[in-house]
Amino acid sequence: MDRVDLIQAAWARERPDLDVSPLGVIGRLHRLGVLLTEELLTVYRRHGLGEGEFDVLATLRRSGPDHALAPGELAAHTMVTSGAVSKRLDRLERDGLVSRTRDDGDGRGRVVRLTEAGRRVIDAAFAEHLANEERLLTELDPGDRELLAELLGRWLSRVEPVTD
Repeated sequence: MDRVDLIQAAWARERPDLDVSPLGVIGRLHRLGVLLTEELLTVYRRHGLGEGEFDVLATLRRSGPDHALAPGELAAHTMVTSGAVSKRLDRLERDGLVSRTRDDGDGRGRVVRLTEAGRRVIDAAFAEHLANEERLLTELDPGDRELLAELLGRWLSRVEPVTD
């Protein structure tokens, strides 16, 4: 029995005319998302990062050997507005973790590049992040983890198809 079971039972009692079964999936995913986010933020904070800063650094780190992207590409890969990316970049640049320079191929454009300090921070944070995720999944046996990853992947690909 979990909180969602209690919520479903209460709604079924109050509104027996409605099928409350979607709460079994969506409610649990939402609750897990809230709980997991807090666990993930704990690691990011230890490295002086918020969720957005971690996302930007991780995106740059995995972008290829130059670890550089245009601000618009960062916005697309992190799924936030260019204004939100700009605020994150201001903080990361102030902390010496990224640099913004002119694009050699397009003098009007800018390029955001991971600095050596930024690479050290994201490498350490990402290693701890993966260990934390592993810890969070210890309650699931390997078969359940694989099945859950496959089911969620199938669902996500229907809701949010990959475009690039």
